[in-house]
Amino acid sequence: MSGVGIGQRPQNRRQRAVKALWTGIWLVYLGAPVGDLLNGGHGAAARILGWMGLAAFVAWYMVLIFRTGRVERNALVAGSLAVLAAQSTLLVLCLGREWLVLFVYVAIASGAALPPRLARWTIPGTCALLSALALTVPGGRPYLGGLLIPALLGGFAMTGVRELIRTTIALREARATVAQLAANEERLRLARDLHDLLGHSLSLITLKSELAGRMLPDHPDKAAQQVADIEKVSRQALVDVREAVTGYRRPRLAAELAGAQVALTAAGVTAELPAESDPTGIPEESESALAWALREAVTNVVRHSGARRCTVELRRCQTLDGPVLELCVEDNGSGGSGGGPGNGLTGLTERLHKAGGTLEAGRVRHGFRLVARVPAGPAADVGSPA
Repeated sequence: MSGVGIGQRPQNRRQRAVKALWTGIWLVYLGAPVGDLLNGGHGAAARILGWMGLAAFVAWYMVLIFRTGRVERNALVAGSLAVLAAQSTLLVLCLGREWLVLFVYVAIASGAALPPRLARWTIPGTCALLSALALTVPGGRPYLGGLLIPALLGGFAMTGVRELIRTTIALREARATVAQLAANEERLRLARDLHDLLGHSLSLITLKSELAGRMLPDHPDKAAQQVADIEKVSRQALVDVREAVTGYRRPRLAAELAGAQVALTAAGVTAELPAESDPTGIPEESESALAWALREAVTNVVRHSGARRCTVELRRCQTLDGPVLELCVEDNGSGGSGGGPGNGLTGLTERLHKAGGTLEAGRVRHGFRLVARVPAGPAADVGSPA
């Protein structure tokens, strides 16, 4: 940005020049004191003191305006404003009514340099001092109407603009924070997707590679079939990763159930799956979450459980919160040797939570059971265990 907003301290030379030019424009209203010094009939000593006082006032005023936005003690700023007010009072009493315009600048400096809780007192105080002097100096009463309103409006307008600038800065910082959080959430989502995609696919590739190695000496034709399956799985994994990176992949239950059948059969696990596996009338997010849950559960059965049988059930249940679709995956294995939930179950819990669902996973009497529930739509026949 080349410029600097009102209420902000300039950060570089160009911003300082822009702010100095913008602030200098408003000094044109000091034409009345300048005209009084030139044509007011004052003596030489009074003119010299007047020029010195005016120059000191402008310099001190510019310092206060330029230091706006710095973290300073309010007492120091209030003391500086008091010096400005005292200087203005002295010039008015010594040189006349034309110098009453200085109090407009004192009120504006109060609004620009002090926080609102203090400026709401100093601005009316400045206006009260202006009124008292206008009623005291000869011919000052006609000036009161033309200066009191600008002093009040200018001071409180600067207070409002300063707070507006502060609010805008806070909103920009909040927007940057939200963007950072969104980026972190997207990284987490991508990490979960890649874990679920590659974990399942690489487990299946490893399993089929071991089968092909054992079959190769005696059954080269069967080994060739396993190699062909490995190629197919690896190609599909590559497609899945690409779709996951672009954010467009939404797994379907039917496809995951078909993949589960292949993976469990290749691992030598007897699979009992639903006869019908394409539920209708449920939100896409719910179906996607269940599909991920099925993939993670089957991957764990193949890699860690040592099970010989795995049952997958898909049913609709009615709860107090409405209809839910429940996926239950149970095996007769050991459940693995881990002492707690792994990355897969942790990511799966987060994924189901975002879909409004829940996850239950743990050991049962004869194995391990995973139950995932998600909100369902209107009733539909989702099939039963074969």
